[in-house]
Amino acid sequence: MAKEKIKDLTQGSPLKLIIKFVIPIFLGYIFQQFYSMVDSIIVGKILGPNALAGVGSTGAITFLVLGFCSGVCTGFTIPISHCFGKQDFEGLRKMVGNIVWLGLAVAAIMTVAAALLCGSILTWMHNPKATYGFAFDYLFIVFLGIPAIMLYNLLANIIRALGDSKTPLYFLIISSIINIILDIVLILWTPLGVKAAALATVISQAVSAFLCLMMIAKRFSILHLNKSDLKLRSECVGQLLSMGIPMGLQFSVTAIGSIILQSAVNNLGPVAMAAVAAGDKVCSLMMCPMESLGIASATFAGQNVGAGKLERVHSCTKATSLLGLGYSAFIFVVALLFGDNFVAMFMEKTVTGDIADIITKGHRFLIVLTAFYPLLLYIFTLRNTIQGMGFSGYAIFGGLLELVGRAGVSLLIIPAVGFSAVSFAPPAAWLLADAFFLPMYFICLKKLGYKRERKNKNITTTA
Repeated sequence: MAKEKIKDLTQGSPLKLIIKFVIPIFLGYIFQQFYSMVDSIIVGKILGPNALAGVGSTGAITFLVLGFCSGVCTGFTIPISHCFGKQDFEGLRKMVGNIVWLGLAVAAIMTVAAALLCGSILTWMHNPKATYGFAFDYLFIVFLGIPAIMLYNLLANIIRALGDSKTPLYFLIISSIINIILDIVLILWTPLGVKAAALATVISQAVSAFLCLMMIAKRFSILHLNKSDLKLRSECVGQLLSMGIPMGLQFSVTAIGSIILQSAVNNLGPVAMAAVAAGDKVCSLMMCPMESLGIASATFAGQNVGAGKLERVHSCTKATSLLGLGYSAFIFVVALLFGDNFVAMFMEKTVTGDIADIITKGHRFLIVLTAFYPLLLYIFTLRNTIQGMGFSGYAIFGGLLELVGRAGVSLLIIPAVGFSAVSFAPPAAWLLADAFFLPMYFICLKKLGYKRERKNKNITTTA
């Protein structure tokens, strides 16, 4: 076991375990966002603001489709963390075997559906003629790469469910380097334009997936399957789908709100589109630590629920709150003082014309969002903890509330107020979702017997 790089999160200090577990995840997110930012920087500087606006306007759509795929992959691996917490390795392998078939089915369906519908979605979103071609070219290639993207997400999440957050990081670093090299080579030296950025992203994800697969074959004998493990079992399929589909739908429902918001931004013109695209890229980078805390919370909760140690689940929530709130205060100050420089990275250095307006608007967008990051922190930590405890279905309701928040601001306030209201749509969504997740977190703990466990522990300690 020691040689297999797996980590038991059911023993030891929750705070120390979370810090050790979350650092590789955080670095992985940083590299992932870094090569996404490189795409945007190169597109903006070489292909121009319209190309940047076109690629940036696809963010909500890719979140709709790839978010569903990512949510399904994460949900599929929750039963694995439960099995690992119970030390039920035979059951764990059966789950992995069934994930193989379900993953193939989801990837095939999503690839065909997304590729066929991407043009219609862009039209529905009122994507301007000046940016439509860039957006379609980028989206279509990314959607064709869904199988590679899903394979990496599945393998990385399976490895993390076993307590190893370092291995996926190593492969993300390698794929980030490959992505950057391909960006530069393909965009500068071929006529592919934004298609090159999409190809670089898909190829780098495929490389990460292949490396994860090779590492599992070499170092994770606990995951080596035989023919009986690959047999479809109704009990496994039912449990996997009950975890994966709600998590995928939660991302998609949330993404619908983002699409409505992006549609409202599109109606404000290319300057607003480019400002939000640049600001959103910086925000995505800045929220990496909180996303990492969320992933760590899900794995920690999954293993400890499997082991029947519910008090450790609550200790994890307190630890992630401490870390996340401290980070939120720090990053708001950074955005306030240096945010305009971050947004300017996506533009040619100039202080005249539309570029200056884009930087000003992008910085304003960034400041407002980071001011409300404590709300976002609890979406990541509470939602993921609830999912890790096995209550994935509740995630959909949180997603619906996020949809209401974003849609309300987008449809009612932005048309009347203009760009100034754009940055308040995400915080409205976060506030409504938190109002649901906070009480549900305690309800889920109670359902699992948290109060009874704590009472028994106190009786034992007193005795």
